[in-house]
Amino acid sequence: MVSYLQIESLTKSYGDRVLFGDVTFGINEGDKVGLIAKNGSGKTTLLRIIAGLEDYDSGKITFHNDLRVGYLEQTPTFFSSKSVIDTCLEGDDPVSCALRNYEHALIGGDTDLLTHAIQEMDNYKAWDYEDRFKQILSMLKITDIYQPIEQLSGGQIKRVALAKILISEPQLVILDEPTNHLDIDMIEWLEDYLRRSKMAVFMVTHDRYFLDNICNKIIEIDNQSTYTYNGKYNYYLEKRAERIEAQNSEIAKAKNLYRTELEWMRRQPQARATKAKYRIDAFYDIKDKAHQHFDNSKLNLNIKSSYIGSKIFVAHNVCKAFGDKKILDDFNYTFARYEKLGIIGNNGTGKSSFIKLLLGEYASDSGYFEIGETVKFGYYSQEGIKFNETKRVIDVIKEVAEHIVFDEKTSYSAAQFLNLFLFSAKDQQKLIAKLSGGEKRRLHLASILMHKPNFLILDEPTNDLDIVTLEVLEEYISKFNGCIIIISHDRFFMDRTVDHIFVFEGNGVIKDFPGNYSDYRYWKTEHDKQIAAQERENNKHNEPVQQRQPNRNSNRMTFKERREFETITAELDELNKEKASLEELFNSGAVIDDMAEKAKRYNELKGIIDEKEFRWLELSEKDA
Repeated sequence: MVSYLQIESLTKSYGDRVLFGDVTFGINEGDKVGLIAKNGSGKTTLLRIIAGLEDYDSGKITFHNDLRVGYLEQTPTFFSSKSVIDTCLEGDDPVSCALRNYEHALIGGDTDLLTHAIQEMDNYKAWDYEDRFKQILSMLKITDIYQPIEQLSGGQIKRVALAKILISEPQLVILDEPTNHLDIDMIEWLEDYLRRSKMAVFMVTHDRYFLDNICNKIIEIDNQSTYTYNGKYNYYLEKRAERIEAQNSEIAKAKNLYRTELEWMRRQPQARATKAKYRIDAFYDIKDKAHQHFDNSKLNLNIKSSYIGSKIFVAHNVCKAFGDKKILDDFNYTFARYEKLGIIGNNGTGKSSFIKLLLGEYASDSGYFEIGETVKFGYYSQEGIKFNETKRVIDVIKEVAEHIVFDEKTSYSAAQFLNLFLFSAKDQQKLIAKLSGGEKRRLHLASILMHKPNFLILDEPTNDLDIVTLEVLEEYISKFNGCIIIISHDRFFMDRTVDHIFVFEGNGVIKDFPGNYSDYRYWKTEHDKQIAAQERENNKHNEPVQQRQPNRNSNRMTFKERREFETITAELDELNKEKASLEELFNSGAVIDDMAEKAKRYNELKGIIDEKEFRWLELSEKDA
């Protein structure tokens, strides 16, 4: 198996803070590798180092000769004035230049330029590249290739960044939180594409379904050490628990042995002068092992909410639109006490706008929300809080309260409260600007929960949080003595936390589905199959009735009709094989060079098969 990447003894520090040390692992052809570590452990830094965007202290990074590598940043940034096509085809290689010139010439209206551009496409054999370019943009739902980047949403920019990478056909792709800002349909498409692709993958993601469905190897950075698990995410969880149990057992044994050896070492030098020197040397090894400390600290969300009454909110005929785009259309709903609601839907269907209407940040066009008197909202927004980057972590909490009192038995100082969210005394003195994305998210959560909300609204809470923190947050939500609305594209998180789902289908249509996301997904798959089957059945029988009626004057096939029947039977067999082959190709996730031609042929096949099946049924009603 070809080695694509080899990392040896890699070390990275910021001042006196060691992010990771002696990191060693390899990625081979066909590997799909997930990197797991707590926030602040240097996951993004490690990816940036491998991508050549950041320096490291020591170690060695070796790529296979001429390896094509693609890197997706967690938050991609492009020149805002550039168009989508110029961003995707930034390369100065002849093929990219030819395709870029051709696409611009198409809309420029200059015949001479177009003729020259077509000649360039011929010279560099760029037509296949154009097919792949258009195919990938289509699969990523990028329709306007001349739109400026500055007009795109965060999700659209993420899809453009993905397109730019996939078009270049990398052999190894490095992905930093690839599911952030993507809607669920797009996440599931990308998941399927990467799983089927021959590309090697090295990624950081908090999406546990995405991780488990793609990766065949997990690399964990824990307490500045690296551990490799050759299996999927669930296998990693099992083996990690075994590793930690074994480590704790070894440390416990070392502590017992250390006490015995320490007593011996404290005796008079004369008493151990005749002892073997190896025992003295071994003592110091035992001492080091007995004093090992592993940071297994977790977020502590044992925080109480305020009392909430029986009346939460009632929506009365709420309507809202932005221009021609409807968000809510005569929406009525009574929210129940202790209800846990999940909201899903494609980007742009109005999920976040719905929340802002509920919170009063947007005014409805008509109708209104009636909010209960005891309701105390806590809003964890997708954008996060715009902290003053020059302030310290402790200042963020102290500006609200020096002491946080939950009840007569439970109160915390600002420093104690931050400890619950894994901010040590040293971390509390950090400037906000020095925090990682995940640390800022934890601080955002702390600044919300200190107000004791009884109605939590979490808009994309899983972005930038590590998996350990997500597990604690899921446990907190399950025991939360209040109401919750969660907007998330994280399917695993939704399955663990909500009782039912609002599906925003667009144009103001909201479907209330009883159950979690997996329940909904199963129902939708079966429902779509039924609709497709019904459409096929309708197509078979939409000819005029008189054409489908058998010839009552002749119930037996003529010789000619019998030969026709046999021919059609053989033809249908071949046609259905060809159709099935194309469907398998379309679903494979592989790059299809002549996609347009194959799609055209597929549509032709469906029409031919329908026509021949109708004639076959007509003839089959006769006696042979």
